Amino acid sequence: MTSSQEALQRLREGNERFTSEVHSGKRFLRRMRSAKTNFAQKPFAIIVGCSDSRVPVELVFDQDLGDLFVIRVAGNIVAPSQLGSVEFAAAEFGTPLVVVLGHTHCGAILGTLERLRRPVEARSPHMRFISERIEPAISGLLAPELGYDRDTLMRKSVEANVHQSVAQLRNGSRILESLIASGQLQVVGAQYALETGRVEFFDDR
Repeated sequence: MTSSQEALQRLREGNERFTSEVHSGKRFLRRMRSAKTNFAQKPFAIIVGCSDSRVPVELVFDQDLGDLFVIRVAGNIVAPSQLGSVEFAAAEFGTPLVVVLGHTHCGAILGTLERLRRPVEARSPHMRFISERIEPAISGLLAPELGYDRDTLMRKSVEANVHQSVAQLRNGSRILESLIASGQLQVVGAQYALETGRVEFFDDR
């Protein structure tokens, strides 16, 4: 069985191939075309990522079909449906690693910051739900005494939102808490840089 550290190493190596432009996208596409309905999935990692179309998770980590259990939602928030999806994969497949993957220039983060600065009614209650999930992580960063410039504020907000989602996964489910306590599951945060294609794992700092 793959350990969480082995899973992390596979993601690091895959991202290195991706950023070095030797990723196996053609192999991935061939596998998609030939996959059968009885093709068994054995994901070694669960990725809770953003819906942003510029962050194709399997390609970013250069992984094949069946390798990653990907959950995508704007702002990589953790709501009940995301939590249940992670529980399912961790319990059903014994997947040892969960990565919350934020990214630079996240539109959900930017929209929430603008809403906090100039409160306006959201275009729909569903969009407001996403912002309200992000707000607790980033509202304190707008304190005038911090004096963050726009780029620093955005970077710190993305990171704070990832840390919040990690904490919710680590402490919001009896199933996940039990797996973590027994050493069967690790939950980490990371950020994908649109500018470079590189993924930074926060626990490496």
